[in-house]
Amino acid sequence: MSDEKAAAELPAGMATEGTLLELMGIVVTEASPERVVATMPVKGNVQPYGLLHGGASCVLAESLGSIGSALHAAGYGKVAVGVDINATHHRAVREGVVTGVATPIYLGRTTTSYEIVITDEREKRVCTARITCQLIQVPPGA
Repeated sequence: MSDEKAAAELPAGMATEGTLLELMGIVVTEASPERVVATMPVKGNVQPYGLLHGGASCVLAESLGSIGSALHAAGYGKVAVGVDINATHHRAVREGVVTGVATPIYLGRTTTSYEIVITDEREKRVCTARITCQLIQVPPGA
């Protein structure tokens, strides 16, 4: 899927230009309520020991779960806001690109939960995360 097509499938009003996604080099390649996929370079997203920063994995995971939740919420005329995230870091990565895949655990009218699996270029699991979002009415004037 081209970057233009993926960008067109992001929730209305959600741009990546000038955001943390752009700063971290995250590229969304697939986006639907049922599956969100993105890549992120390790370079530039490391901690002082040269390993992929756990916080960078959390940013990738939260971004993917939030995009999926927002796409789902749009069907109810709502927006998604994150209320919980957790992550387990399984292995270190020093170079290359990681890929995150978010799939829903639960898609409701008031909440969503996604599991995000982040893998390295060898398809080895680097991190498993879970995010829960609350679906709220669009605030007046927003």
